[in-house]
Amino acid sequence: MKNNKYEIDMCSGSIMDKLISFSLPLMLSGVLQLMFNAVDIVIVGRFTGSRALAAVGSTTALINVFTNLFIGVSLGSNVLAARFYASGDSKEMSETVHTSITFALISGIFMAFAGLLFARPALSLIGTPSDVIDQSSLYMRIYFMGMPFFMLYNYGAAILRSVGDTKRPLLFLIISGLINAGLNMFLVIVFDLGVAGVAIATVISQMVSCILVLRCLYLSEGSYQLRFSKLTLKACYLRQIFQVGIPAGIQSTVINFSNVLLQSSVNSFGSTAMAGYTAANNIFGFLYVAVNSVTQACMSFTSQNYGVGNYKRMDRILANCMVLSIGISLILGCSSYFLGPEILKIYTTSPDVIQCGTEILAYTTATYFLCGLMDLFPGPMRGMGHSAVPMILSIIGTVGTRIVWIFGLFPHHRSLSFLFLSYPVSWILSIILQIICLYFVRKKVYPAV
Repeated sequence: MKNNKYEIDMCSGSIMDKLISFSLPLMLSGVLQLMFNAVDIVIVGRFTGSRALAAVGSTTALINVFTNLFIGVSLGSNVLAARFYASGDSKEMSETVHTSITFALISGIFMAFAGLLFARPALSLIGTPSDVIDQSSLYMRIYFMGMPFFMLYNYGAAILRSVGDTKRPLLFLIISGLINAGLNMFLVIVFDLGVAGVAIATVISQMVSCILVLRCLYLSEGSYQLRFSKLTLKACYLRQIFQVGIPAGIQSTVINFSNVLLQSSVNSFGSTAMAGYTAANNIFGFLYVAVNSVTQACMSFTSQNYGVGNYKRMDRILANCMVLSIGISLILGCSSYFLGPEILKIYTTSPDVIQCGTEILAYTTATYFLCGLMDLFPGPMRGMGHSAVPMILSIIGTVGTRIVWIFGLFPHHRSLSFLFLSYPVSWILSIILQIICLYFVRKKVYPAV
């Protein structure tokens, strides 16, 4: 099954070393993406001013709302492609690849027009201040012009991940990220283009990563080779992609909504607490990409083995992923807990902000292995084609718990510590629900023995 050095044979041999080989480049990709995003913020903040920094920052939540659903659908492409690749169904694999890339292009063009038309109205809707809304809408409109490149890269990378190739997408991200950082300095510092310069640099870097991943697929040999003359949109494959991908995208979008509610509660403590949460939330980002890389591995490995009916190996994959997820999250989470005050000094020199950030980290970092498990259990279910029920349970467990916590309990116990205690509580409840769901999915999917 393994045709080149970049692919991973997920259906035979040892498991843990292959999981690490798959997860590590994916983890590094997420970390580098966060670091490159931080470079954008640092450059625009230092060389353009606080209004420009606020303008860029105010668009983050909206951009995520626009993109999360479509990025979630790419998980469906990954699952379906992995299944066909493992089972040796070359025609179905090729049709999946070309349907996925066609959908990525269409959805990217759709989002580009949506961004151009609705950027300013959407920013007004969320109460963006009048002194920054012009720059915010300019940034969003330019940024969304790069959506076709953004979508094509993500769907192309999903196809490569389906065959175990996470190394080349990492290389493409490094190249495009360095180009982005260089263009940021050139356009913002030399040409003084402000937020427009940052947005243009982002679009160009996305175009580079898009070209690299499409070229990789074009030059690949075998069933996932891309030919532009074969681009199509087959309903039977699109339906299967949506079956897994749309629930995943909705889940991500709704959970982000619960974080917006949490942000509003933090805002009630004033600017110091807001700054502490901003810094702590950045640390959460690094923890999340680490544990989510294991979830991605579990989904891909499960999907390939499901495609060949290797059910016992699927159980071993989940067990190994649990060990890996808990190990990574405990190491990184406990390090963030004990080194929290020192890490927070990277973001601020204010003792009060550091104290607030440390208070938040106390309840969310050492317990982050719970978040890793909560994120992990839907992975094998998606790999088996079951995504809707895990989505509902994740929303109930996380969003439902936090809504009850914020509006029912928090008003009677107003403190940052109590507010962020909702994180591990919601994680535990979600884990319980997901385990029950996994038991019934496994019972339904696995043959009677």
